[in-house]
Amino acid sequence: MSETQRKLTTIFSADVQDYTRLMGADEEGTLATLKRYRDAMSRLIEAHGGRVINTWGDGVIAEFPSVVEAVRSAVDVQNELAGLNAARPRDGRMLFRIGINLGDVIVDGDDIYGDGVNIAARLQATAAAGGIVISNTVYDQVRNKVAVGFDFLGPLTVKNVAEAVPSYAVRIGEGPSASPQPLANEPRATVSDRSGKRWEAVPRKSLGLFAAVVVALIAINILSWKGDFWAAWPLLALAVARAMAWARSQNMIDARIAVLTVAGLAIASVNLLSWHGTFWAIWPLLALAIAAGVRWVSRS
Repeated sequence: MSETQRKLTTIFSADVQDYTRLMGADEEGTLATLKRYRDAMSRLIEAHGGRVINTWGDGVIAEFPSVVEAVRSAVDVQNELAGLNAARPRDGRMLFRIGINLGDVIVDGDDIYGDGVNIAARLQATAAAGGIVISNTVYDQVRNKVAVGFDFLGPLTVKNVAEAVPSYAVRIGEGPSASPQPLANEPRATVSDRSGKRWEAVPRKSLGLFAAVVVALIAINILSWKGDFWAAWPLLALAVARAMAWARSQNMIDARIAVLTVAGLAIASVNLLSWHGTFWAIWPLLALAIAAGVRWVSRS
């Protein structure tokens, strides 16, 4: 029995949005269109050094030795198919969704299996019709090498994969078919760490709204002043809610550890705001610290 072979590769997964509806409306016409679009897709995949591994139903699986070429191929595919769809009636357009992941896979002859493939398929399922979604492993390799924009979509849960996978929508146009999922609709600030790696910060629009609410609460408290700064409590609740949202969306640090850290800061703040001479928060903080330590060790 031969030893299992593994390799690192870029997986390209695509399928047709609303394929069942299209088949129900016109089986023969849909199959003919699917063949024509798949031929165009295969040609572009091969032109970028990729290899079509499998086709089934309306799906396509391909692999690329180059992450950059995989993304360029996907962009070229969506642009060419958009041109073909422009000549078709709106309800007869065939829109593909594409997911791309860089991961370790099991090789079996000409086929590949494993979590790397499953993640690519899951990314594809979350893409908008005519859109592309990539994993953070792909984003890290292409963010400065491909002339497109990216919108952070947040962590993606994948069945049988322990860690959520941070994902990004590729901005390839301003039309509705290229729109990212709702999590990415707001403009986002971009932050760089010391290594130069970029990550998404709090959306500017929601940050402005948060600041406006904070100023309003403080103003109301001052204008109705009776010797008590009661605004501290709603301000703390707003700050915790905003911090929790930020922590859950992290891909630079472990999201669960970030959530535990925010929870600890919230408990300590409640203790200080209701101070009666006892620092009772030390016990829940100890429990949270132990949980964060266990999480860190299990990740390592």
